[in-house]
Amino acid sequence: VQLVESGGGSVQAGGSLRLSCTSPGFTLDYYAIGWFRQALGKEREGVSCISSFDGKIFYGDSVKGRFTISRDNDKNTVYLQMNSLKPEDTAVYYCGTDTLSNCRAPSTSYDYRGEGTQVTVSS
Repeated sequence: VQLVESGGGSVQAGGSLRLSCTSPGFTLDYYAIGWFRQALGKEREGVSCISSFDGKIFYGDSVKGRFTISRDNDKNTVYLQMNSLKPEDTAVYYCGTDTLSNCRAPSTSYDYRGEGTQVTVSS
């Protein structure tokens, strides 16, 4: 399973970015997809996940109210809309899946993950 993240970049505090996660040869529709991040020198942090079967969505406490996860099955893509970005959001963001239908909480470890996309937020 190959996952590819895109959409990272540099933005000032208060700005927005939208990350995308897609797979060239794997249909994401049937599986829960999650996002996690890792900042330099810090532990991984689960950001969000979106289920497939029951449609449930979960967010980490630090991003609730600012980030929104969604999926577009026609485009085989899962998005992470990030608003009101803060310098502490600076990290490499990864999407991942365990090829299960549902998630119960944002995870920091998946059976499959992409290479990540860098998000840098300046103050």
